[in-house]
Amino acid sequence: MGLLVAGLVVFLGVHLLRALSEDQRARLLQTYGVLAYKGTYSIVSVVGLILIVAGYAAARAEPIVLYTPPAGLAHAASLFTLVAFVLLVAAYVPGNWFLLRLKHPMTLAVKTWAFGHLLANGGLHDLLLFGSFLVWAILVFRSARRRPVLLEPSLADGLPAVIASKPSSLLGTLATLAIGIGAWAWFAFQGHLLLIGVAPFAR
Repeated sequence: MGLLVAGLVVFLGVHLLRALSEDQRARLLQTYGVLAYKGTYSIVSVVGLILIVAGYAAARAEPIVLYTPPAGLAHAASLFTLVAFVLLVAAYVPGNWFLLRLKHPMTLAVKTWAFGHLLANGGLHDLLLFGSFLVWAILVFRSARRRPVLLEPSLADGLPAVIASKPSSLLGTLATLAIGIGAWAWFAFQGHLLLIGVAPFAR
């Protein structure tokens, strides 16, 4: 469990920098430059992600069960995950309605994904993983809403920019829905079992 906690601290910690201290982030960018900042940010993120994956796998092998959710909540989690996939795709398809209306669909996608999985999983490792990501998404979303909307891409904090200077595009919105639903369908019926070892609809 310690490996999972360490990974969450490293990964979410670096992704919280901007939300917790915009001034500190600005000082780091000024002191070391954008390239060095992005490089370090990426390396720390990858290390944290590796620790999370390894720690979660180890914790699943010897789970501490806190509660057993009703079977129906697994299907509710699948619905939340469908919404999360659409929101995730919306962060990258220019001009779609979700992006222009919601402003920060990627963060909302993480929030929706984490909440849905908390409904369907009752292990301590699940609570740590999905609960931590849910809290992170709430903090980052609140911070992002206080900042001016970006008009140019900026990946210094690992999040896509919001392009809000154009009206919503029907084609972009339909493409977002089609890609998001298609990706969710593949992941729900094949990818989740291949990558996570659990078939969501087999419960």
